[in-house]
Amino acid sequence: MLKIAIQKSGRLQEDSLEMLRECGVRVDNGRDQLKVAASGFPLELFFLRNSDIPQYVADGVADVAILGQNTVIEKEKDLEEVLPLGFARCRLSLAVPKGTVYPDITWLNGKKIATSYPNTLRAFLNKHNIQAEIHEIAGSVEIAPNIGLADAICDLVSSGNTLFMNGLEEKEVILKSEAAIFASRNISIEARELLEKLIFRFKSVLAARNNKYLLMNAPNEALSQIINILPGMKSPTVVPLAEPGWSSVHTVISEDRFWEIIDRLKAAGAQGILIIPIQKMIL
Repeated sequence: MLKIAIQKSGRLQEDSLEMLRECGVRVDNGRDQLKVAASGFPLELFFLRNSDIPQYVADGVADVAILGQNTVIEKEKDLEEVLPLGFARCRLSLAVPKGTVYPDITWLNGKKIATSYPNTLRAFLNKHNIQAEIHEIAGSVEIAPNIGLADAICDLVSSGNTLFMNGLEEKEVILKSEAAIFASRNISIEARELLEKLIFRFKSVLAARNNKYLLMNAPNEALSQIINILPGMKSPTVVPLAEPGWSSVHTVISEDRFWEIIDRLKAAGAQGILIIPIQKMIL
């Protein structure tokens, strides 16, 4: 049985459970249990406070965890990062009140900075030889400058809306973070084998999320040009249509590449272009 820890509540929990569901792992936590056996895979889930999870994994209570990279860095635990997952992306940044004359990072010398990430902030300040006073706050960090508690804040930023609403401007990015699978350094051989099987499923889901199935109709005289435009996997599939002189072209492409080439495909004569989601993708 593989023991995996995830956030007890919040967006990271929702995204983690959705990822597991797409991997064929079903979890019934309707009664808000803290430990649940999953179906579809020999896995047991622990629902824990986000800040406690690194310690549980380091101690071997849980074999692995789905956790933000920022939390592991802040807790300074020696965990193995197995696989970044591409969701819960954010950055830990320094922000100051709007209108502040901020020439460079040296402005922080002698200032008071409020944060929920004192260890990460301290390491950043030490790296840049900045002497500042750190005020550790559990939540609502962004209000600190408005009530005179601090001159600046260090907090997680995703869209930046919270900073804007509180009259703050982002000035320095300390680190970028996303959710990832972390494993204990002391994971057993049996648990490692199960983890490898689960990682295979995760990679298949991630590949499907990042790629789309592309279909289009193409005049035969333009096939070579259209195929040369496509950045897909290996050689595309070309199927003759009932109408003479036309073929259907099938391939898989990265979704973020599609908009780069759509105009070129149309200009080359492609018609009836379809983009279809992929459920799973085995590489």
